[in-house]
Amino acid sequence: MIDREQIVRALSRVAELLRAHGAEGEICLLGGTVMVLAFNARASTKDVDAVFEPAALVREAAAQVATEQALPADWLNDGAKGFVSANHEAVAGDLPQFEGLRITAPTAEYMLAMKCMASRIGHAADEPGDVGDIRFLVRHLGLRSADQALEIVARYYPAGRVPPRAGYLLEEIFAEGVL
Repeated sequence: MIDREQIVRALSRVAELLRAHGAEGEICLLGGTVMVLAFNARASTKDVDAVFEPAALVREAAAQVATEQALPADWLNDGAKGFVSANHEAVAGDLPQFEGLRITAPTAEYMLAMKCMASRIGHAADEPGDVGDIRFLVRHLGLRSADQALEIVARYYPAGRVPPRAGYLLEEIFAEGVL
């Protein structure tokens, strides 16, 4: 697991390496990292899911950082890019920023939609799934029903793409009384 301090240190080093190449980059954080850095909803995440530019240079820098800081080889990866919506909304908010590297993250609404699209159920302590993050975002946004949450999801993804388990999971969360 990677905590806030490790993530910030690693991203800072990526920025240094990009500057050394005379490049500027942008990283839009996704997944658990957003819950750690943007929302302070949890202490750590297993990796840093993101989309980034310039992709080749960021990958090269991330590989060097992995070696230098004893991080997993895939600590920074774009494996979650399949959840990026055509209606992508990202903000810098209170995220750490670095010279030559702009860091952004999805808005709370968009993050809820992405988490609902994934709707993973955790099966172990080191695999929390999305349920806790969805609960947090529902509370954060002050939502009162599964229908309200699904309306948000519909702003970002076509109804035909939303997995039925997302609706079931939201109904279960609201039936438990999330607020």
